[in-house]
Amino acid sequence: MKKHAASLFIFTVFETVAIVLWLTKGNLFYLFNFSYIGGALALGLFLYNEKKPHARRIVQFLVGTYMLVYLGLICQENMQIEGFWYYLFSGVFEAATIHYAVAKIFGPLLFGRGWCGYACWTAMVLDLLPYPHPSAPRKNIGYLRYITFLLSLCFVGALFLLHIADLERILFFSFIAGNLLYYAAGISLAFALRDNRAFCKYLCPITVFLKPMSYYSAIRVTVDENLCVHCGKCQSVCPMNVDMTDNSRSRENGTECILCMECIDQCPRKALKM
Repeated sequence: MKKHAASLFIFTVFETVAIVLWLTKGNLFYLFNFSYIGGALALGLFLYNEKKPHARRIVQFLVGTYMLVYLGLICQENMQIEGFWYYLFSGVFEAATIHYAVAKIFGPLLFGRGWCGYACWTAMVLDLLPYPHPSAPRKNIGYLRYITFLLSLCFVGALFLLHIADLERILFFSFIAGNLLYYAAGISLAFALRDNRAFCKYLCPITVFLKPMSYYSAIRVTVDENLCVHCGKCQSVCPMNVDMTDNSRSRENGTECILCMECIDQCPRKALKM
């Protein structure tokens, strides 16, 4: 049971959120939604601890397709950042605002950028591309994410200021268009820079929320300096260029860790742990 304590903990956290939202909002959907996501995450951790292959990818597809296909396309909820701005400006604590509060604003205090590694439907596709391990240092173009962040804010803000009718329908079509643009930009960047996660590093607006809270994440990969021989293997396999040989919170690209655990699996000295 000890090795599966993390699975039970994650499931308990999400189940607690599910029950609290169900009781406070009076909507059974929240019980199903967060129970499903928590169950998928717990399953992934269980499979990982059992040394099963593709544990993280299984979670990615369970959660990613659920949010993209069921919530986004079938229920027509814009779960991208534009949906968050829409509900925020409307003064409604529902759907995307709850999702962002749990997964991308306050959740990272517990699990950092875990959303990016286990639930993002954009990364779900990008991780299938042929460049999982970047061969070159990161580019100094991370400022682009702040531009896309502001563009999303200005887009939804303009819809409200201009009193555009049928906003929910417009937001649904912007969800479809936004996803197509994200996939096109992500795939193009991946091949241009030979880095599957280039979109996450340079363009994704969600990281503007994720990075500050991830700095204080309770769950993080650390190194036993007595075991580490600084062979560089962990850095060579890290998709986000994180320096795992440094335990400080200010380590290089420290807020970028997606908890994929590639570094832990590949460390020849078993010096890394989470």
